[in-house]
Amino acid sequence: MTDAPSYGFDTLQIHAGARPDPATGARQTPIYQTTAYVFRDADHAAALFNLQEVGFIYSRLTNPTVAVLQERIATLEGGVGAVCCSSGHAAQIMALFPLMAPGRNVVVSTRLYGGTVTQFSQTIKRFGWSAKFVDFDDTEAVKAAIDDDTRAVFCESIANPGGYITDLDAISAIADAAGLPLIVDNTSATPYLCRPIEHGATLVVHSTTKYLTGNGTVTGGAIVDSGRFDWSASDKFPSLSAPEPAYHGLKFHETFGPLAFTFHGIAIGLRDLGMTMNPQAAHYTLMGIETLSLRMDRHVANAIKLAKWLEADDRIGKVTYAGLPSSPYYDRVARICPKGAGGLFTFSVKGGYEACVALVNALEIFSHVANLGDTRSLIIHSASTTHRQLTPDQQEAAGAGPDMVRVSIGIEDADDLIADLDQALTKATA
Repeated sequence: MTDAPSYGFDTLQIHAGARPDPATGARQTPIYQTTAYVFRDADHAAALFNLQEVGFIYSRLTNPTVAVLQERIATLEGGVGAVCCSSGHAAQIMALFPLMAPGRNVVVSTRLYGGTVTQFSQTIKRFGWSAKFVDFDDTEAVKAAIDDDTRAVFCESIANPGGYITDLDAISAIADAAGLPLIVDNTSATPYLCRPIEHGATLVVHSTTKYLTGNGTVTGGAIVDSGRFDWSASDKFPSLSAPEPAYHGLKFHETFGPLAFTFHGIAIGLRDLGMTMNPQAAHYTLMGIETLSLRMDRHVANAIKLAKWLEADDRIGKVTYAGLPSSPYYDRVARICPKGAGGLFTFSVKGGYEACVALVNALEIFSHVANLGDTRSLIIHSASTTHRQLTPDQQEAAGAGPDMVRVSIGIEDADDLIADLDQALTKATA
């Protein structure tokens, strides 16, 4: 495609990055199931390995099917480039990898997916990194948490599990003032509902496993580079601004400009960490993205209808959906997520932990799985599953207390979903 930015979202989600296969004329992007690629000659090989020419070397680094997905996601997010990898968790590590070093820290929101909380509070310590958890609604606390060793600020646009919406404009202003990149996990919103780069994000990460693929078939992750951050403005990011020994002293930011982070993610991140997305997973995700806007509109419409019904039900304590006028985040929806507050939220069941477990066991249409963003409606009791490893205080801070269940509303008939919840609640609260 030419002049891609002039096309609308619905067109780009189908066509961005894709062209008919030059060898066969195939209209759908083929699955290039190959490990390696034949070089034209020795000079061509040397140029590729020296990063003097863009091309395909080995599928741990680059693959034609994955490359189409990278370009499509970057286009939809308004970035200059993207790197796809094996999972959303891999994307988070790869996003931090060029920025961090032993003794450095990242300031992160308390409202994060439970697995991310564990990754940031426990796992990254093995690299000598640390995370400072802060309530991102308290902007003064965010400012106070940043110190000379901070190298990034991290949050979710629509936080999992509670569906809270982060004030990205306020947080990006704080990060900019500190000369730090803002990393936004946009998994729950997708670029259809929220474009974090337009609100000042430096990098956007995704678990492509979720809404982008949309059918619960494959895992994957992506890091989108805005191309707007000056990596050479200070000495805080030597991986991108200083000479790289593995490439004869090449300086990524000086050489690749706005695409410095993207090239580093492939040439260093994928090369050395090996968190590669396989081409079949990329193919499934490409097919999923083709219907992203249609699915997200239905997810939102169904979520609003179910959230209103739940809020009016005497068996329910509270509903956290930001699309409800009663939500403290309702005013942010129009500004941060103008096409809707997503399909993810939590609600509390009167009767507490035991009632939540009984509810989950009694449902028939909702699937009890550790996933979100599927076409199917999903439910999970976070305190006993995805957030089980957290302390009670951490669970409450993340919106995953013992009386809460998380729902990811699918695209089924909304009345059928309400009837399913109704019968299950009757059994759970009898």
